[in-house]
Amino acid sequence: MEFDEVIDRLGQRLGRGDLPGRDAQLLMGHSQRNREYAQLFGTKPHRLGAVLVLLYPLEGRAYFPLLLRHQYPGVHSGQVGLPGGSHDPGDPSLEATALRETWEEIGVMPQDVQILGPLTDLYIPPSNFHVHPYVGFMEWRPAMVKDDREVAKLLETPLAHLLQQGNGNRQRVRLAQGMNAETPCYLLENEIVWGATAMILCELREMLV
Repeated sequence: MEFDEVIDRLGQRLGRGDLPGRDAQLLMGHSQRNREYAQLFGTKPHRLGAVLVLLYPLEGRAYFPLLLRHQYPGVHSGQVGLPGGSHDPGDPSLEATALRETWEEIGVMPQDVQILGPLTDLYIPPSNFHVHPYVGFMEWRPAMVKDDREVAKLLETPLAHLLQQGNGNRQRVRLAQGMNAETPCYLLENEIVWGATAMILCELREMLV
């Protein structure tokens, strides 16, 4: 699918608020995660965050960046994620949070990004974050520079690689509680993409396949 077609299709659906929703997200959620979502969301104070699926053209095709996080003492250590992070009180909106964090993590200026709209929000029990994903695009390939303090590796990911995959991949991963579990995942750029990031990408994928 050509870049312009991707942007046109997503723009129409996001403009209408026509989202596959939580049912699509949960296709990529492991069973424990699904139970935790139902049991915990809304029962205790949580933190707000936002992430950005940033689409851009490369040789006429759509790409988006994924970030491999450093190993650190935290629940998302060593995982692959989208640019994004915590809402700051100075951010005028969650959309602004997603843009600011993208600038801080990979050097893309907020004014260069056109936002198409939000995907379905989701709750991440291990880190107690209520995350709001947004889809945006640029009309050129950005000169991305990763923040070495936060990002171990920048993964330029062809959207076609996501669209070509079904929801049948499963891998054993280490959960926040120190347990190992088999979970649905995507295999992108030689990395396992699972958890909240896979759930967000699944909803995006369902809008295009």
